Amino acid sequence: MTIELIDLAYLVAAALFIVGLKRLQSPATARGGNQLAALGMLLAVVATLFLREILSPVEVIVGLGIGGLVGLLLARRVRMTAMPELVAAFNGFGGLASALVAAAEVVRATGWSATLTITISVLIGMVTFSGSFVAFGKLSGRISGNPLSYPGQRVVMGLVTAGAIAAMVWAMAGPAAVFAPLAPSLFGVLVLTGLALLLGILFVLPIGGADMPVVVALLNSLSGLAAAATGFVLGNTALIVSGALVGASGLILTNIMCVAMNRSLLNVLMGGFGQESDISASSVAGALDGRTATATTADDTAILLAYAQKVIIVPGYGLAVAQAQHQVRELADLLQELGVEVKYAIHPVAGRMPGHMNVLLAEANVPYDQLFEMDEINHEFETADVTLVIGANDVVNPAARHDQASPIYGMPILNVDQSRAAVVLKRSMRPGYAGVQNELFFASRTRMLFGDAKDSVTALIGEVKEV
Repeated sequence: MTIELIDLAYLVAAALFIVGLKRLQSPATARGGNQLAALGMLLAVVATLFLREILSPVEVIVGLGIGGLVGLLLARRVRMTAMPELVAAFNGFGGLASALVAAAEVVRATGWSATLTITISVLIGMVTFSGSFVAFGKLSGRISGNPLSYPGQRVVMGLVTAGAIAAMVWAMAGPAAVFAPLAPSLFGVLVLTGLALLLGILFVLPIGGADMPVVVALLNSLSGLAAAATGFVLGNTALIVSGALVGASGLILTNIMCVAMNRSLLNVLMGGFGQESDISASSVAGALDGRTATATTADDTAILLAYAQKVIIVPGYGLAVAQAQHQVRELADLLQELGVEVKYAIHPVAGRMPGHMNVLLAEANVPYDQLFEMDEINHEFETADVTLVIGANDVVNPAARHDQASPIYGMPILNVDQSRAAVVLKRSMRPGYAGVQNELFFASRTRMLFGDAKDSVTALIGEVKEV
């Protein structure tokens, strides 16, 4: 009877995972989908720990209370600018949990097939753990966003990978007498754990900051695959299903990110893209091929916006850094009261993680029907009276279309340069993660409004009210 209840609970949990994942496709239903998936995970955890009598009811409640409190504090205290790092950390801890659970089963494993499943989980889980925290460091600025390369990099990666494979083989068939009293499987798993941790570090270090959205999506997929492998180790249906869903959706998202940058996954993993620029000029006038950027003021920009018929807002990471999403929403509402049509153009890799801008604007209660993906809105820029670019850089650089020497050549971009007028809100002329100057800044129809995005948008609100 207990087994039947567990199987039923797992079936319901799997259904909730699938429905929740489906509802994540739309911003309007994403919150409900996330809640359904969380409910499914709660059901699976309680069924496993309580019905299998692994923990007592009191222990289950205490554990859920502690975990829920930690999650609540993180959700309320972590700023939106730190959300990508938080996601990377969650991926890492997910991989670590899967690896530790699988490794604990090695002393009970019988046969090479069971040990193989354990070593696969340990390998993927530990690579995910260490790689995610390197990504965490790059996203948070604790580690340089530059691709960190060194002589013989690929040789070292090859040797570490070969060592990890050898440790997996050792775990399945190594002679116990050589390293007594450790059993071959246990010794092999310990060696594999160390090599996998090193492999994760070597895997992410050479990848530049511009590729971090892809890396976060890939590591998310790996954490799911590690969970699925651990599910096979434990014979846990819910873990297999949830891990497979996360793994598959993460791979799909990784592919979407690569397509958005017009680069292959192999090209991303080879590293070398996304240098942190040394350019720190805060002057108003930069130069590009003899052209100079033209500065503007809040009152001039306010006049443009107030008398426009159609305004498109392009959010970028600078918007998240300035925490200006609420001011942007207020400005948009004010323009709509004046009869201006306002839309938001979202590039797939704007920000530091997939969906970063969507989440940021949702926090400010921007209506979902005003958010448009790149393919939906790109043809509308030519009819926009003003495009307001707030903190975006590489995703609006026209060089991606024609400059074959540019590192972003071929990347699909938002067609901001086709607008009748463009106003770019930035702190300085500093290039984006690709390390190249943005041609849009020097276009004849572009004006630069320098300063903190939050202060600039606040000033625009005040000026629009007076128009």
